[in-house]
Amino acid sequence: MTKIDIKVENVVANARIADNLDLQYIESKLEDAVFTKKKFPGLVYRTREPKSAFLIFRSGKVVCTGSKTEEGVRAVMDKLSSDLRSIGIDVVEHPEFRVQNIVASANIGKELNLGAIVVGLELEGMEYEPEVFPGLVYRIDEPKSAILIFSSGRLVITGGKTVEDCEKSVDVLLSKLRDLDLI
Repeated sequence: MTKIDIKVENVVANARIADNLDLQYIESKLEDAVFTKKKFPGLVYRTREPKSAFLIFRSGKVVCTGSKTEEGVRAVMDKLSSDLRSIGIDVVEHPEFRVQNIVASANIGKELNLGAIVVGLELEGMEYEPEVFPGLVYRIDEPKSAILIFSSGRLVITGGKTVEDCEKSVDVLLSKLRDLDLI
């Protein structure tokens, strides 16, 4: 079996950093914080070094996006905590976080006939509407994930909680495509 390189593009994680937060105060004190209460109930805070974005909610929960590794998530969570403590907000110093989703990409290295894949896999776990979106969405139950498949051979894997989940998802897809002689 040929090994396909899978590249992590984004790790989405969440954490609880406090019991409640004053989002208007945070927005007034942190330069890169934006809180538009009428449009969205959370505050958006972007960091430059390391680069990431947070959705911060009154409940003290945060969602972090933009890191490419769990270590990167750790670094930006600690940075958020430090930034908030620097403006006098009592938050957890090293917040525990849970990875909710990893988005990764891969390239099979050959053109794919999406129509033949749809017929071969008999629409099992698939969405394919070429007039609406150029890719085929293939959902996998174990590990729970979805793969966007493009005719160029490019893949976008989402829904996994670990890099291993992403790798297993691609293996499941490739195995099915090989069984059907589609690659």
